[in-house]
Amino acid sequence: MISRFASISCAMFLAAASLGAQTIVVDADPAHVVNRFRPQYALGTTVDRVPSNATDTFFRPDQVQQVLSAGWGVVSYRQNTELFIQAWHWNPKGKWSDPSGKGYFVGDATPTSEPIRHSFGYSLQHRGFTRNGGSEFDGFSRLDDGDIKTYWKSNPYLTQTFTGEPDSAHAQWIVIDLEKPQDINAIRIAWAEPYAREYNVQYWEGSGDAMDEQDKGTWKNFSSGAVANGEGGTPTIKLSTSTVQARYVRVLMTGSSNTCDTHGSSDKRNCVGYAIREVYLGTVDQSGDFHDLLKHTPGQQQTLTYCSSVDPWHEPSDLYVAPDRMESGDQPGFDLFFTSGITRGLPAIVPIALIYGTPEDSAAQMAYLKARKYPISYIEMGEEADGQYMQPEDNAALYIQWATAIHKVDPTFKLGGPSFQGVTEDIKAWADPKGRTSWFARFLDYLKTHGHLDDFAFMSFEHYPYDGCETPWENLYQEPELIMHVMDVWRADGLPPNIPLLDTETNDHGGEAAVDIFGALWLGDSFAGFLTAGGQSTHYYHALSYSPPHPACPNSWGTYHMFMVDKNYVIQRKTSQYFGAKMLTQEWVQPGDAEHQLFRATSDIKDAAGHTLVTAYPLLRPDGKWSILLINKDRDHPHEVQITFRNSGAGGLRGAVEMVTFGKAQYQWHPDRKNGYADPDGPPVTSKLTAGEQTRYTLPPASINVLREVH
Repeated sequence: MISRFASISCAMFLAAASLGAQTIVVDADPAHVVNRFRPQYALGTTVDRVPSNATDTFFRPDQVQQVLSAGWGVVSYRQNTELFIQAWHWNPKGKWSDPSGKGYFVGDATPTSEPIRHSFGYSLQHRGFTRNGGSEFDGFSRLDDGDIKTYWKSNPYLTQTFTGEPDSAHAQWIVIDLEKPQDINAIRIAWAEPYAREYNVQYWEGSGDAMDEQDKGTWKNFSSGAVANGEGGTPTIKLSTSTVQARYVRVLMTGSSNTCDTHGSSDKRNCVGYAIREVYLGTVDQSGDFHDLLKHTPGQQQTLTYCSSVDPWHEPSDLYVAPDRMESGDQPGFDLFFTSGITRGLPAIVPIALIYGTPEDSAAQMAYLKARKYPISYIEMGEEADGQYMQPEDNAALYIQWATAIHKVDPTFKLGGPSFQGVTEDIKAWADPKGRTSWFARFLDYLKTHGHLDDFAFMSFEHYPYDGCETPWENLYQEPELIMHVMDVWRADGLPPNIPLLDTETNDHGGEAAVDIFGALWLGDSFAGFLTAGGQSTHYYHALSYSPPHPACPNSWGTYHMFMVDKNYVIQRKTSQYFGAKMLTQEWVQPGDAEHQLFRATSDIKDAAGHTLVTAYPLLRPDGKWSILLINKDRDHPHEVQITFRNSGAGGLRGAVEMVTFGKAQYQWHPDRKNGYADPDGPPVTSKLTAGEQTRYTLPPASINVLREVH
């Protein structure tokens, strides 16, 4: 089969096109190099949380070797517990703050002869989220769970005791989402300890979603919503003389009673911030009767609530067990991760738990890894702060405390973040007093004004460009502009030019398209586009063969993966993205650890709607030979191209040239829910020719191609 496709490919580029060749122009001026990179450090992958009953399978030597054969380099370890609103016990062994064995947990920093193979998340008792912006909707808010004994409590590390700033500088809040505008004129709050002495009840006025479009409106004060001398208890507050129609209501807290919660006074963290047992919202009628609009129940059917932060207090019984399976999600233990071979011995990007952790625990984690002498390139501070609806100043205040603690372990550790969830535009936050809405710009400004910008060594984000379960072919035309645009946004937000950009987790949306030829073409365009935009490293999600069907997509055989597996997660066959990975890591770049020079190329190959159908990424490899990645995004038609090098001294493709092609002629996906399969199922084909200045190359439809000089 391979030789048949090779002969077809050879005939295609030797044949003359009836309409004449279209042009790829390479700007090969040595002064115009857009990036210099080493493949092992620029083209990476990820390891994430997996089912604990399958961890040993994923890290079996034979399975790891198949993963490594894709050629990815540096691994970015993903920290999933913060998406679940959990405390992460990176080391199952450690010490609780309360001698009775509960409270705030700090993992043991001293290595022992027993390696850490598994680590787990612990659900937080005092959460105020019904849903967050993470990948899972497990759990529920304590603000309207119907149980007056439970309560939400804010993060103590955002109080004056820990930030050194007035509590009003880090106002905490809860938001109630009624899902549609309703008449409101009263609220009842069952306060716990500590309660708010000063707070304001507000409603959202604007065209956008108050949580996910925070720049599309403003918070307005109810005429009688300000409380200056709160006394706790369960007050009913009439907010206005007439009703106001609103969907979102916020309680903004700026002054605490600093009284102690149910966990006692022995730990100062128990005695700062704010706590609410239950909240009720609705109307008070002329008779003084309160009519509650909220649904109070322990589950996803409750009225939606959100919160500014969560106290990471928990206890052993909070160990998370997924409701749909009998095992807890496993963040693979660091010793297993570093000794399994999955990292190739390269320095890894490791995370710490910032949003729902403690600085002492993160410092202990890094002390442990340092004692083990594991190679670490960067430390990512938390996971998807924007998905947790954390305001930038709050996140930056935590960042500074954690950075201080970690740098006491080793001042040379390189820290960064904030690991934005998959984005294509600037992240927006509710306007600050200066009217600024850019989340990242305000985060950077806080670090700078507080003298800690030097603690920010890299900027990280995730890139998942498509929404919805269907991924139409036309979405391919959006890359690489999407990835290039969002990187420009971070620079425009004020990211200093000397601070590198890392895409620490990326893939296209998981539907059938991810495992069809679409997935391979997207992969090439996005990864090469990221490097063309000046990024330092980009990381495929994810290396391990765990890929459950997307929970919201009826058409999804599986998501984000290079392999098809059996029911025991043992690799069976390769998908398109495996072959796409090898096209990048083994064919386009020169395998090894030497510097490559990347140039920019332009294409005049467009459809009637103006979409660029062929994109090109020219590399000057360490061996002095040119290698050009060419992606034909026209699903149905081949395109004959001529490649011109703009720079008379740069040479070009001359003499012996290899053309490597992977397209729909080599791989076609046939959807059948969990029984989906590819036929044909690869691999790429290679052809040889003698090239000159006028040579024309035919790119098959829906294909990723590499043209490279050979010795």
